[in-house]
Amino acid sequence: MTLPYVLRLADDAIIIGHRLSEWCGHGPILEQDIALSNAALDHLGRARSLYQYAAELFNNMPEAEKKEVFTSVSLQNLVNAGSSLDEDNLAYLRDGWDFKNVLLVEQPNIDWAYTVARGLFFDAFNYFYFSALTKSTDTTLAAIAEKSLKEVTYHLRWSSEWVIRLGDGTDESHAKMQKAIDEMWMYTGELFTPVAYETAMQQQGQAPDLKLIQQQWMERITTVCNEATITLPAGTWMQQGGKEGRHSEHLGYILTELQFMQRVYPGMAW
Repeated sequence: MTLPYVLRLADDAIIIGHRLSEWCGHGPILEQDIALSNAALDHLGRARSLYQYAAELFNNMPEAEKKEVFTSVSLQNLVNAGSSLDEDNLAYLRDGWDFKNVLLVEQPNIDWAYTVARGLFFDAFNYFYFSALTKSTDTTLAAIAEKSLKEVTYHLRWSSEWVIRLGDGTDESHAKMQKAIDEMWMYTGELFTPVAYETAMQQQGQAPDLKLIQQQWMERITTVCNEATITLPAGTWMQQGGKEGRHSEHLGYILTELQFMQRVYPGMAW
């Protein structure tokens, strides 16, 4: 169960990184334009480490099992040819239904408030999740989590400050921030709803307890939103499916951009 779990973490990182990179050159002020570009690079760096580990896990699998992992024709051809996979193959050649990222990270930016709201929800989750993952019995995952903590701590501080700034600002900024929180809320439940491979990893001491993470997350989100004078939604119905390869239409557009060059010019290198 380790491979799908590692891919899930990697996919979360690369997709949110791509979303944040869309602000490059479009931020409201230069300082925040650069801040989001740097955050995107942080996520990309974590994605690389996780994809490298995922490729190592895949390459060590029995040959018969490798053919059952991915649906992508491009990857199937590499596997059938006896080739080893690398981080680039996993990022650029998998099809949408092979991606396991949560639905939250693929949602469009729409405006600054939506980006900030999505950031608060995901950054708070990452902070508590990677803090717990440092205690994983999988030493590679623990090391990646340890390396990521400084970055995710900064991400959470940044998104928290912006939610407070907009929520407790003008009437217009408050209304936009409240609307963004309301509409992004239904994507947060999936963060804490384990699928089979996550449950297996937790039982082996390799992944954190999502119930504990949810308690810590809720406390932080409540604190930030109270300071921002934002009311948390009362609804409990949540979107889910991303962790098992069922995505919104937005992921297809992301992958069209992300994978374009490798799809059109296979094997191209700078």
